[in-house]
Amino acid sequence: MNIQNKTFSYAGFWKRFAAFVIDMFILAIGNFFIGFIFAIPDDVLTGKAEFIKSVDSYILSGLFAWVYQVVMESSVKQATLGKMALGIVVTDLSGNRMSFGKACGRYFGQILSVSICGIGFLMIGFTAKKQGLHDIMARCLVINK
Repeated sequence: MNIQNKTFSYAGFWKRFAAFVIDMFILAIGNFFIGFIFAIPDDVLTGKAEFIKSVDSYILSGLFAWVYQVVMESSVKQATLGKMALGIVVTDLSGNRMSFGKACGRYFGQILSVSICGIGFLMIGFTAKKQGLHDIMARCLVINK
């Protein structure tokens, strides 16, 4: 990566997919504990599940995913644990660290990428800079470290 000349080694689809799988595993572990803390004790004590407790755990799981990705990608590390494991980082178009706001935009752009049958993610394999729709919208890159 040479930031002065703005030449980057863009992270490809499969490398990014592998990082995603690692991150989903990490989020699943976190969500297990969220579910255990908020939903299961109620089941054990009363013998029945309360819908509100389940909704609370879903909301907290969503917040956990948002905080995990946005905080990690806008941090000095510029990557989630999955991306760190594979040596890739998320940057703005100049190769600099993203702001928290830009990281939020990228996160919520992923919802759009998913909602159009995943096409926004498949774009990674076909664009010159290996950007998904959410990357283009947030004006960022995912590059090899």
